[in-house]
Amino acid sequence: MDKGRFAVPAAVTDWVIAVGVAVLLLGTGLSGPHPVGGRELLGCVLLAVGGLALAARRRAPLVVLAVTGLGAVGSLAAGFEVLAVSYLVAVYGAVRAGHRVVALAASGGLVAVLHLTALVFHDGSTREVAAQARNTLEIAWLIAAFAAGEAVRQAERRADEAERTREETARRRADEERLRIARELHDSLTHQISVITVQSEVAVHVARRRGEQVPEALLAIQEAGREASRELRATLEALREEDTVPPHGLDHISNLVKGFQAAGLETTLTIEGHPHDVPTAVGRTAYRIVQESLTNVARHAAATTASVHIGYRPDILAIRVDDDGKATRHPAPTAGLGLLGMRERVTALGGRLRTEPRSSGGFTVRAELPTNEAS
Repeated sequence: MDKGRFAVPAAVTDWVIAVGVAVLLLGTGLSGPHPVGGRELLGCVLLAVGGLALAARRRAPLVVLAVTGLGAVGSLAAGFEVLAVSYLVAVYGAVRAGHRVVALAASGGLVAVLHLTALVFHDGSTREVAAQARNTLEIAWLIAAFAAGEAVRQAERRADEAERTREETARRRADEERLRIARELHDSLTHQISVITVQSEVAVHVARRRGEQVPEALLAIQEAGREASRELRATLEALREEDTVPPHGLDHISNLVKGFQAAGLETTLTIEGHPHDVPTAVGRTAYRIVQESLTNVARHAAATTASVHIGYRPDILAIRVDDDGKATRHPAPTAGLGLLGMRERVTALGGRLRTEPRSSGGFTVRAELPTNEAS
């Protein structure tokens, strides 16, 4: 069963906590000694606002820290003897977000202000004793909230570092495996294909010198050997490229399109949305998809025009390459190593790839790559 399907959104959780704290503050304040009339209404409003403000603690932790602190002081001045629970939760959120110094300074100032407020608004000879007791309680709870926030922050930081380490290890192993395959291909297939090619060319040359008719099978072997050599050389270059030159990404697609324009293919590039930084692996895969698609168009499609669309969405990078050539050049979506390689790259990133003929003629390649830290 997919547990993620039943996960509660963070915003819902924040609102539940905010409403719960607001109800707790109001219930505690109204159940104990409290003023009446206008001061009671003012105090209730400040307690409710302080609690509900926690709904924004992830988005604006420092603003929530300030609002809850002012609410705590205001409600105490209005006559409500209530522990500032909302401020404690705000301290936890601010420290968890990394604002330790600000939270510490604000908490020290708040303790002093609450102490003075208690002295001013308490009546009778016991006001100083009550203020000291409240001061001690506030400090103890603040220390606990600060420690909890720091503990969670450190745990999340270690988890992020562990995830990055796993990703770096996986990339390093993939690079090592890629280079190992390149070496094996070079050491074994390159030599064997070269021997076949050379032998077939020698046989063709000898037959022609003798004035004999060259068999079609021998010419086919010669051409197949040459094509295999070219494909193998291109494959080896692709396997080694990412370690010998900086990886191509989204910034290089415009130059790629210009190169195909110069080669005679009328190619357009359209950027939709607001361009933003994407993970390196996503940018590299997007470049490869466009490169492979345009290469197929130029070599096999007999097309006159091609269009490249790059769409920036909040969590998705969408790529589409259309042409007006012959849509039958790929009888199946994974026919040929080019499309198969594209599909493997996209799948490795958790994306989707669709390749199909267009209803208006030609062929289309569509890909959606997640950008929410796929790398």
